[in-house]
Amino acid sequence: MKAVQARVSGRVQGVSFRWYTEERARSLGVSGWVRNEPDGSVLVHAEGDDDAVDALVAWCRSGPSAARVEHVAVREASPSGATSFETRY
Repeated sequence: MKAVQARVSGRVQGVSFRWYTEERARSLGVSGWVRNEPDGSVLVHAEGDDDAVDALVAWCRSGPSAARVEHVAVREASPSGATSFETRY
């Protein structure tokens, strides 16, 4: 079990980044959440199988086609015990 938080910056709000992240996480079997941050970034909390979490983080480095990801800062996090992936507001 692996848990990380990834802060994705660039043009990542207003381009359906959260929706696509939720879809990708669910397809990979990753639990957690995604939300927009006041500074214009998107914060992702992901937990699950090491390879699945790594795959989600790798996807975040490019995001959906309308996004322009400039930077992804990843740090270890404590697992929250989430059983699904959701968008938080």
